[in-house]
Amino acid sequence: MPDVVFRCSSIGHLMTEPKTKSEGPLSVGAKTYIRRLAAQEIFGVEFEFSSKQTTKGTEVEQESLEMLNRVRGLELFKNPERRTRDGLTGECDAFDVARRCGHDVKSPWSLATFPAFVADAKDKLYEWQMRGYMALWDAGRWEVNYCMVDTPENLIGYESLELHLVSHIPEHLRVTTWALERDMGLERQIFEKLAHAKAYFLECIQEFDQQHQACPIQQSAQAVASKAIARAADSAQGRAPAPLTVSPKLPELF
Repeated sequence: MPDVVFRCSSIGHLMTEPKTKSEGPLSVGAKTYIRRLAAQEIFGVEFEFSSKQTTKGTEVEQESLEMLNRVRGLELFKNPERRTRDGLTGECDAFDVARRCGHDVKSPWSLATFPAFVADAKDKLYEWQMRGYMALWDAGRWEVNYCMVDTPENLIGYESLELHLVSHIPEHLRVTTWALERDMGLERQIFEKLAHAKAYFLECIQEFDQQHQACPIQQSAQAVASKAIARAADSAQGRAPAPLTVSPKLPELF
């Protein structure tokens, strides 16, 4: 198994504090989240699902970034780089090298979900995610920029167009920015929590392996099937197939 790394978007789920000392360094909620990640690793499938909201964010990402540049007088471009350090990995939206300032660009679904005020833009999960980016990019400041742009009409459905078609509203009224300053103390807490999360993740994988080992009958059947496949391959290639041997009969279980 490759080295265990957690995405910046995972940090907030890990940082919740245990309610009792008996929980250990990870809260019940954090352990539940880690078990979900472990299940994804075991089955090789991500459980995240797409929605019309996430689809819009993907489709209009460049448009939102360009509007942010115009409103703020910036020259940001989409970051192509993923960075990894000490069990943490992330791929930020944009990074201003000269200012050592990172930018996360979010495209709200509609005017109803657009945070018009900074107080409504603040989110604890996003805060931890941005602090992870600051650690990876050695940034002194990180901004979460909400950019309200038109929703692609094929995604709107039966909702009011007035909530989604917003180009007539001045652009500077459609950008809300929430900024975070770097805090080295909080960063140390992140990497301490990641170490505990990694240990628990590996513990979950080991527990799953122990609990889901095939029973002797299944192991015997799998061995016979493998030998049968090998014999068929030998015959197809003109080789004399090896004799098929079967393990001694197992005791009856019922």
